[in-house]
Amino acid sequence: MDKRVTNMAQSPTHKFGQIIGELLEAAIEPLLADFAKRHGLYLDKKGPRPARGTQKKVSWTDLYGNTHDLDFVLERGGTKDKFGTPVAFIESAWRRYTKHSRNKAQEIQGAILPLVQTHHLAAPFTGVILAGDFTDGSLTQLQSLGFKILYFPYDMVVEAFKAVGIDASFDENTSDEEVLKKVRAWEALPKSAHKEVCKVLFEKNKDEVQQFMYNLERFATRYIELVHILPLHGEAVECESVEQAVQFIQKYDKSGSSAPIVKYEIRIRYNNGDKIEAQFESKESAIQFLRSYQQPTLRPSHCSEN
Repeated sequence: MDKRVTNMAQSPTHKFGQIIGELLEAAIEPLLADFAKRHGLYLDKKGPRPARGTQKKVSWTDLYGNTHDLDFVLERGGTKDKFGTPVAFIESAWRRYTKHSRNKAQEIQGAILPLVQTHHLAAPFTGVILAGDFTDGSLTQLQSLGFKILYFPYDMVVEAFKAVGIDASFDENTSDEEVLKKVRAWEALPKSAHKEVCKVLFEKNKDEVQQFMYNLERFATRYIELVHILPLHGEAVECESVEQAVQFIQKYDKSGSSAPIVKYEIRIRYNNGDKIEAQFESKESAIQFLRSYQQPTLRPSHCSEN
């Protein structure tokens, strides 16, 4: 087979990349499933779910109406028949060459950040599991946007495949015939061998796996330590200059104000440093918002005026 396959969808290299990507998902899924069970969460993953009809993909829609496909979503209050509140959005990705890593990082943030904005009152965890060759710049880019990263370098992936007798190394000079042999060798292995590669991969990156799960655990078990409520009275005043604004504040007599409440500003602070801010014009909306945060509860319970 000297003739190179030009169709990317049929390329052995593309197929082998899919194998590694699917392996990555298969490796992390048991950890997330166990985590969801321990914390009373629902793990949404690829496959049948009555809540989304016949669609098997994990898809969420942002506030602009755009749909984003994801690998895993942890939900509070979700079941197979209904969607819950997103607790975590987690995406996985494999890239063989660093020249593609920045684009993949941008693709991930483009899918998840609009969903985080949409569900900002839930302040969901954002995680990404990467394997292959990613530049420090692409990793830093994701971290700067709040993503927690679990990264398996290319050499580590190759070592994991060696455990079942497969040389997973390849580059741009590797022929399609040679890569096809790797694909066929993998497909000929029993499922137990596939699980062995997952096991070895995680053993070789044990510390990073534990750190990622610790970050997720710390997030899922966070609790509210303070709720700050600021009722705002009166009418807004518009000034044509900073000096006029300063003069207004200096002369403002708060003691004589009997104006009605205009809105409520609420700030929720968690023990891990996360913060959520919201504004409501009606008392009913503010109460409804606060009731949605009864789990996890405020510890210790108090309400101060300061």
